[in-house]
Amino acid sequence: MGWIITIIIGLIAGAVAHRVLNSRGGFLGSLVVGLIGALIGGELASILNLNLTGGILDRLIIAVLGSILFLFLWRKIRS
Repeated sequence: MGWIITIIIGLIAGAVAHRVLNSRGGFLGSLVVGLIGALIGGELASILNLNLTGGILDRLIIAVLGSILFLFLWRKIRS
């Protein structure tokens, strides 16, 4: 069940990141961006010692922020 929630959060986070940065991405692209963003966001939250409850809303916010950061950096590297 945990994997399903992680995939759903990744899809939502990736879709939001694509929308915020006005980029194109399909189902798989959003999933990959969202999952990588969740990892990046989680690591940054850990490094910054943020006090998170671990709920779905916390995970979603961290994943969205990480996805936006990842997508932004990916664009800068590719251009």
